[in-house]
Parts: sequence; C-alpha cells; structure tokens
Amino acid sequence: MDTHLMGFDAPFFRDLHHILNATEENATGNKSNNAGPTSAYVRDARAMAATPADVKEYPGSYVFIIDMPGLKPGDIKVQVEDNNVLVISGERKREHEHEEKEGVKYARMERRIGKSMRKFALPENANTDKISAVYLDGVLNVTVEKMPPPEPKKPKMIQVQVA
Repeated sequence: MDTHLMGFDAPFFRDLHHILNATEENATGNKSNNAGPTSAYVRDARAMAATPADVKEYPGSYVFIIDMPGLKPGDIKVQVEDNNVLVISGERKREHEHEEKEGVKYARMERRIGKSMRKFALPENANTDKISAVYLDGVLNVTVEKMPPPEPKKPKMIQVQVA
C-alpha cells in the first residue's frame, strides 16, 4: 500500500507501515533480511497508531485530548520520560472473564481491547512540573502548563571614565 498517496507521508506513518509489513512477512514465513522489530515494539507501535489524539495550544498551556473509553482512572498512566516526552498509556481488558468459565461465549466481539498509548515530544517551553490530568466520560484531558517567556535583557550601562 502506498501511504503517501493517502496523505500519510509523515515519518511516524512511514515507520509504522515498514514495521507492519515486516511483521506480516514474518507471520507468513517469509524471511526478511534484518532481524526486524521486537514483538513489544510492534505492539507499542500498533497501540500508538490505534490511539487518536487532539492537541490544542492555548496562550498558557498545551492540552492533549485522548478518547480512552472503558478504562478506570487507575488504569491510565501519564508520565514524562527523558527529553520531555509525554507518555499516556492504558490497557483495557476483556470484561467478565469469569462468565466464560460458566459456559458464556462471545457471539461477536467488536469493541477494542488491549493497550492504548501515545507519546508526544513536548516543546522547550513546557513546564513538566505543572501537568494535570482529568478523566471524564471516557475522555482524558492532559494539560501541560507553559513556562513564562524569559524576560528581555535590559541594556547594561557602562560608565565612561576619563583617562
């Protein structure tokens, strides 16, 4: 599939397309020339691709809005990794696993289960000490406050002395 024709020519989508193709080749038994990505890397890449997000910039903050339906607030992790990378993740597991033991089976299973994750490189003016997260009605809002702009330097007055 040619992703640039669909407007997906960003590096993230090119890398994801390459990873998914390598995974399909390995699954069908075709050997690729390289060792390929690890299964954890592929799982995380799929989780990132399946987790859409909106990002808004306000005069004093950045707001990341992510749909995470079916999760409890305790199942969601918001953290900042090295180099100002905001990581938002969570995992939705199958409900009522005990029912299968009682003879209940799924006739159809369409709702998404599994890991959700997004990583965002924060700009230099993001204040990582002032991050808040609010989860309401299946939507997570993460607010990252901006640092105030640096004050302009005032000209330094130098006294001219008579020699």
